[in-house]
Amino acid sequence: MRRLARDVLLMALATGVSRLLGLGREAAIADRFGASAAYDAFLIAFFVPHFLRSLLAEGALSTAFVPIYTSLRVAGEDGGGSADAEAFASNLLTLLLVLYPIVVLAGVLLAPLYVPFLASGFSQEKLALATTLARIVFPFIALIGFSAVFMGILNAHHRFFPAAFAPVWFNVGMIVGILGVARVFPTQPILGLAVGVLIGGAGQLCSQLPFLRRLGFRFRLTLRPIHPGILEFLRRIAPAVLVLAVAQINLLVDNKIASYLPDGGISALQYAMRLFQLPLGVFAVSIATALLPRLSAARARGEMARFSKDLGDGVAASVLVLLPATVGLWILGGDIIRLLFEHGSFGPAETLRTTGALSAYVLGLLPYGFVYVQTRACYALGRTGLPLIASVCAVGVNVALDLALVGPLQERGLALATAIAGVVNAAILFVLLRRELSWDLRSFQRLGWIVGGTGLLAGAVFASHRLVASVAPAVAVAVPTIVGLAVYGAFVRGTRLWRLVSGFGEASDDA
Repeated sequence: MRRLARDVLLMALATGVSRLLGLGREAAIADRFGASAAYDAFLIAFFVPHFLRSLLAEGALSTAFVPIYTSLRVAGEDGGGSADAEAFASNLLTLLLVLYPIVVLAGVLLAPLYVPFLASGFSQEKLALATTLARIVFPFIALIGFSAVFMGILNAHHRFFPAAFAPVWFNVGMIVGILGVARVFPTQPILGLAVGVLIGGAGQLCSQLPFLRRLGFRFRLTLRPIHPGILEFLRRIAPAVLVLAVAQINLLVDNKIASYLPDGGISALQYAMRLFQLPLGVFAVSIATALLPRLSAARARGEMARFSKDLGDGVAASVLVLLPATVGLWILGGDIIRLLFEHGSFGPAETLRTTGALSAYVLGLLPYGFVYVQTRACYALGRTGLPLIASVCAVGVNVALDLALVGPLQERGLALATAIAGVVNAAILFVLLRRELSWDLRSFQRLGWIVGGTGLLAGAVFASHRLVASVAPAVAVAVPTIVGLAVYGAFVRGTRLWRLVSGFGEASDDA
């Protein structure tokens, strides 16, 4: 039996390496470009490929693909093979070979139209640069789209590590662009970062091919007949696309409003978002991704008691890791930003702006972790409309708060609006999934223990930080982090909360 804890830990390890390298990438960007007009332009240029990446690649495509592929594999177990699942995947890949060139061509040709809409507050010079960058980075969507299908296949076969490790090569490609390719463009070095996006996307795609071959997966060019699973895939992906489209409106509105702020506003939000997304990417996404094939298999077999148990344990595991991460980022956020980014073109003023945004973002860390898990549960159940309802309500809250808070709070107001929108999203999903998420006295007791342990961590981090706050940033970050982890780790071990992530999911599907 494969255990969910092992899969989560393997994914967290691979994702942790990727995220740490991503922080190295952000540090290199901060050193070279700071919070500048050029980096603002790049972020706007990359918005649409990133938006489509969520809709047509790693987001909606993956969450719609894995349940269907898993169900076909489960249905084929009696026959001793997964040929039908492989035929479905091949048919989907063939259709994407037709779709993505059209999408890329449209993105390149229409850049002069959508870039001004995204950043209406930019000067003409910044708009021209953003348009050029958008045309360079747009083919990234095709590279990451095929990569997402490969990741889905690997995850469905419980090969989580290579799929989670693949984004490491994306970060490597961008670092190559910053440190190497940028030298080819001495007057506009930001173009090197755009080329690095393509290098990284190609690396992420190609790194998964050897693992697919080891699984025995063989792609066959199959345009017709259309596999019946494609119709189910389209039925599932349509609401998933709407959910992510609605969610991306938050970022679109944030960027559009931030384009009217002084140069560097969009950049400050981006640097803060990277730190905010670190625990989400390492832990929340790992938990949710490892749960999805198990929840899908439990639903396919009618094992709803197992479904409810795994879902409840996934929520509790999210609290176990994200609540202390929230406290740590709240207390140490300024020193972390100073340590990672304050050098080269990134100065104390940029640190202050980024810290303000991060302090607001972290309030939504735990709610967004819940949303990851709850959304996967909805897709496993086939109830794909529920996340859409929650997202529509959340985006309405976000837009209203953006407009209300940006004046008095600048970037911090936009970040706070995003955090509150996450709270609204998670709360609505809790209500809609209340029947599937069974809670008993034991569930509330362990949540109480986690809150108590986090309180001990907060005290330890705060006290140790007071002692070393005036020394070098590396010490001001390292000492409280080590002390806090030691205290929390001892508490988790002493109260046996570690069983939360070491024992659940044992009876889950291991196909």
